[in-house]
Amino acid sequence: MQNKVQILLIYTGGTIGMIKDPETGALKAFNFKKLLNKIPELKLLDCEIDTISFEEPIDSSNMNVKYWQQIAVIVEENYSKFDGFVVLHGSDTMSYSASALSFMFENLTKPIIFTGSQLPIGDLRTDAKENLITAIQIASLQEKGEAVIQEVGLYFEYKLYRGNRTTKISAEHFNAFASPNFPELAESGVHLRVNKDVLLKKAGNKALKINKNFDQNVVILKVFPGINEKVVDAVVNISGLKGIILETYGSGNAPTEEWFVAKLKEAIEKRIHVVNVTQCTGGAVAMGQYETSTQLRELGIISGFDITSEAAITKLMYLLGQNVAFNVFKTIFETSLRGE
Repeated sequence: MQNKVQILLIYTGGTIGMIKDPETGALKAFNFKKLLNKIPELKLLDCEIDTISFEEPIDSSNMNVKYWQQIAVIVEENYSKFDGFVVLHGSDTMSYSASALSFMFENLTKPIIFTGSQLPIGDLRTDAKENLITAIQIASLQEKGEAVIQEVGLYFEYKLYRGNRTTKISAEHFNAFASPNFPELAESGVHLRVNKDVLLKKAGNKALKINKNFDQNVVILKVFPGINEKVVDAVVNISGLKGIILETYGSGNAPTEEWFVAKLKEAIEKRIHVVNVTQCTGGAVAMGQYETSTQLRELGIISGFDITSEAAITKLMYLLGQNVAFNVFKTIFETSLRGE
């Protein structure tokens, strides 16, 4: 008899793990050891589910590098014992965490699926049950003894996305996430349809590497009409700063005023990496397409192409944490490492 697929459910915090007290109406953390009692449908899945929870579950607004490392350690310590991992996480910073974990795990051969919900698990109209059940089912998918999904994904409201391609688009709708520049990996309907053509290429026999060093000396600077020299100067002169994600207009356009270009040049001369990312939800940076981005290209600013801000900032922290040499940093950043 074939052994059942083993899934580890990792609860970090967030709305999905809350249950409403029927008397007070207050939300409180749910004991995930009693998960099967609360969601008996999980017993119908053809897998064995174990659970582990942060000692002190956190609101995802408090998510940071320390907690990313904690999730990575849990997966690392249990990697040989489980076939797939489902991370329950607050939706506000889920795209950042999914992006960060994708860079942490190199040559991944098992799924790490992030999910959560807009309503608590005990709520009458909750989206938590469907998200959780299907995320586990996706993490359980096997073909010829191998996991079908071998990357970090994010499942929400009937769709599985590549984690580092997602962004949160709604604070109140159940379809809270989008992947504007890349198709979904799978879609849940009457049948669970996997889009195998867009899955990351399998690592094969390459050894798993887990890179937990992230450098937090980074900042996101959003360009806006009226941005002034004092603001940009203050950012460029942050003590110890190593990288700037510059959120520009449209296809990578920014002010052409002399002071603005001079400040970016100053940053690069200080060996601060500057990455050009579009503010638009969809589309890509194409420096040189318009005159307003030609100077940025000539300065040697890094193109983010169609990367999300969430993936850009986590990739920047990741590469800085790997001590990538300054003269090759641009080339490596502009290379897709995990399908971002």
